[in-house]
Amino acid sequence: MLTDYIIPGNRIEIKSNADTWLQQNEENRSYVSEIYDVVSEDRIDVMMPMEQGKLILLPVNGEYNIAFYSQKGLYQCNARVADRYRSNNMYILSMDLTSSLQKLQRREYFRLSCAVEMKSRLLTEYENMALKSNPAFVPNPNEEMHKAVIVNISGGGVRFVSPGRYEAEDRIYVSFPLKLAGGEHDFKVTGKVLRVQPLENRDGLFEHRVQFLKISDSEREDIIHYIFEEERRIRKKQD
Repeated sequence: MLTDYIIPGNRIEIKSNADTWLQQNEENRSYVSEIYDVVSEDRIDVMMPMEQGKLILLPVNGEYNIAFYSQKGLYQCNARVADRYRSNNMYILSMDLTSSLQKLQRREYFRLSCAVEMKSRLLTEYENMALKSNPAFVPNPNEEMHKAVIVNISGGGVRFVSPGRYEAEDRIYVSFPLKLAGGEHDFKVTGKVLRVQPLENRDGLFEHRVQFLKISDSEREDIIHYIFEEERRIRKKQD
């Protein structure tokens, strides 16, 4: 049954293009929301997504791809907007599921704009070799690191701005704190630089897109929970 995997309150991400789930393409819009009710095996009601305090009125008959963040993992399916209605001062989308539920093996996530202090450094040649031969190898956390600011974060990586410049394909070691339910946690992970570009109108600053390479499942889940809790906090503040 659908309710074996998906229940009311589960966070969801809605995208208009089903082909972009396995790509990190920021040009494709996505909206975060949550399940309001599981009506049947092929229909769910979801909260109307909001952005900057405004409702996003997804059109009736519009077709989307939905990712479900459930306790049993990350799932996806295609869906069509069947109806829009209001209940108890909440705006709801009724969506018909048009494909079967599938578990996502590769994890790409909703991205949250933020401003989080970060430190980073280039991995040494020895550390790169050690990581290739031993995935459990931990880089030296006491080496000098350089300050930066994360401006965008997801379960798959970060985008950050720094005065120093790395090059595409560089392997780096990064450290950043996030406030979680149990207190602040300092994440220390390795990543690969995907893209670098000078920051517009800010001489001497560079924007980097980085994919996480060595990160535990629990840390990834913690980042996802942080993103959704921040999104919820922002939405409540805007209401």
